[in-house]
Amino acid sequence: MANDFKRICTPSISNSSNSTIYAVPAGPSSAALESIVIGITMANKTSSGVTASIFLDNEDGSNDVYIVKDASIPAGAALEVMSGNKLVLMNDGTNGDNLEAIASAGSAVDVTVSVLEDV
Repeated sequence: MANDFKRICTPSISNSSNSTIYAVPAGPSSAALESIVIGITMANKTSSGVTASIFLDNEDGSNDVYIVKDASIPAGAALEVMSGNKLVLMNDGTNGDNLEAIASAGSAVDVTVSVLEDV
């Protein structure tokens, strides 16, 4: 299998429901596949401070967790969520992990995720 670096950009995340910012795909022929998240950046595009959250929707339907919850992002600023850490996400061939985001104000926050896929 080949390792692939991917950048996923999700502009203007919602403030009313979680926006999926990355979904781990299944491998060829529905094989299991893992991805390593190496960076998540949230950028506030507005002139007012906002809060935002990143949520891991676990592939097994339970054990869902926040990566960051209601983090403050000042006006015009960005927040690097990972700070040098790595996050392993999985797809068992049938169900995959999803990274989701939500903000306190609609269309205020853009999210960029950097992933090493197919590891």
